[in-house]
Amino acid sequence: MTFIDFKKLLLDADISLPKFSKLIKVSEKNIQAYKKKKEIPNTIAVIAACFASMKDANIDYKEIIEALNLKAKTKEGAGFAKKEPKEKENSKI
Repeated sequence: MTFIDFKKLLLDADISLPKFSKLIKVSEKNIQAYKKKKEIPNTIAVIAACFASMKDANIDYKEIIEALNLKAKTKEGAGFAKKEPKEKENSKI
């Protein structure tokens, strides 16, 4: 699915890209990155299509998704460890 088709589905689902990303707990930045690739992954495309169909059938998909209590993924690993703020070194004047 192209990014343009994806955006059309979001319009059909009556949801903005920021609200969509927040609802499914995926970074908006990650979804925007697909704009450069001009293609949306299948899973994201399926979600958007389902949301549009559910909206058309007057089903409140937002309530259903919120009830899942989805958790946003956090970056883990050596490169993503929280770093302690460096203390200012006393400089000699």
